[in-house]
Amino acid sequence: MATEKKVILPDIGDFDSVEVIEILVSIGDIVEENNSIITLENDKATMEIPAPFSGKVANIAIKIGDKVSQGDLILTLEDSSDSISKEDEYSVSEPTKASENSPLIVEILVPDLGDFDKVEVIEVLVSEGDVIAKEQGIITLESDKASMEIPSSSAGTVKSIAIKTGDKVGLGDLILELETTIPETSPVIKPEQETPTVSIDSSGEAKQEESTEKISLNTSDDSHASPSIRKLARELGASLSNIKGTGPKGRILETDLKGYVKQIVAGGSLPEEVEIVPLSRIKKISGKHLSYCWETIPHVTQFDEVNIEQMEKFRQHQKERGTKLSPLVFIMKAVVQVLKIHPNFNASLDEGGENLLVKKYFNLGIAMDTPEGLVVPVIRDVGKKSLVELADELDEVSTRAREGQLDRSEMQGAGFTISSLGGIGGTHFTPIINSPEVAILGVSRTQIKPIWNGESFEPTATLPLALSYDHRVIDGAQGARFMADLNQVLKNIMEMLL
Repeated sequence: MATEKKVILPDIGDFDSVEVIEILVSIGDIVEENNSIITLENDKATMEIPAPFSGKVANIAIKIGDKVSQGDLILTLEDSSDSISKEDEYSVSEPTKASENSPLIVEILVPDLGDFDKVEVIEVLVSEGDVIAKEQGIITLESDKASMEIPSSSAGTVKSIAIKTGDKVGLGDLILELETTIPETSPVIKPEQETPTVSIDSSGEAKQEESTEKISLNTSDDSHASPSIRKLARELGASLSNIKGTGPKGRILETDLKGYVKQIVAGGSLPEEVEIVPLSRIKKISGKHLSYCWETIPHVTQFDEVNIEQMEKFRQHQKERGTKLSPLVFIMKAVVQVLKIHPNFNASLDEGGENLLVKKYFNLGIAMDTPEGLVVPVIRDVGKKSLVELADELDEVSTRAREGQLDRSEMQGAGFTISSLGGIGGTHFTPIINSPEVAILGVSRTQIKPIWNGESFEPTATLPLALSYDHRVIDGAQGARFMADLNQVLKNIMEMLL
């Protein structure tokens, strides 16, 4: 009689709810105790949840993207009380005596893997119902240093498979079950073994000939591919050394091999070398958001160049006194000053796009480049902080951003964003508005230009600016006035600081 047991989400620490990013089993799968069943992700890490007991997956109660908490139902496992227990099953080491025609169930277990505790399954080479020979490869494992094919220690028909690609296995873990009724005397094809062929002579009698073709299991080249792919490559006459793998760690997949062969057959030249680099999680998230912003907001960009000669002299004076201030902190203070004059720029559209939410506080998003991609932490109450306080906070936040230590809450609540590429270079660029905000300021690299002072051309430090704004909320005249006022504040920065 089959009974069902519920698998409930256990205590996941200090987190109220966590997102499901992967479901590792399907209805009908047989799972063993401690096999991973789902993967969860919070702001800082991912975690796999194991099955507390074994059984057959009868129902899955959650889906990818769901938020789950302690005590939530994950899935239901079906446990048959009349099923054969592990102690009653037959193992490879001690097969149960049976009559010649009585089926024998044999367990194929992971052998000693040497110095490795757990190794990843990267390929399952057989399917349920396959008839396999003794020593035939059944799975491929991969460690940090090499891949290895595990052979079957018995011949028979595959009754069930206990593992799947991606699982981590160790000594003694069950790989599959075989059903067999014959002694283990199945022939094995050895490397470089010549295979006989049969031909019909003129008298009509069959005779055996030695084939000139050999089955070669030579793996002397260092291409990263499974034995089954190597076999297919030999059959197709392709050299793996000429193929660039797109699988994990450059592993050559079947699609890579067949694509290479198709191009050669079509008469094309050898494919150019490419490298497939998966996008980081941050780039995937920011990419979707930026695409949404670009597609849904009618952007207009206003360009200007600001005379910052006064600001540069003040910065140099402070540097000589031991205080290093970047142009960005001056720009932040100036932006707040101008936002007080033009409050509609320090605002957000509501979800329906019918109301403008004008913010009475001055929190600025500062776009930062990190090894994982673009992040926009928020510096709060900018108008209440000194230049030195802003410089110290920017330094501390940028360090944590590069190390991936920012919380999601630290990237929320901005009313206006600044994206500065001045430290890298460039003359102008068009920044994308960070929805639901309605404007963003782009800052490029300071340039020295000859400016006419009324009598002669004078070398002057100028700062290129680009203001992108949502044309549903801000028209061109308002954008131009904002930039004109920002120009004046930055040009006469000492008046603001005094």
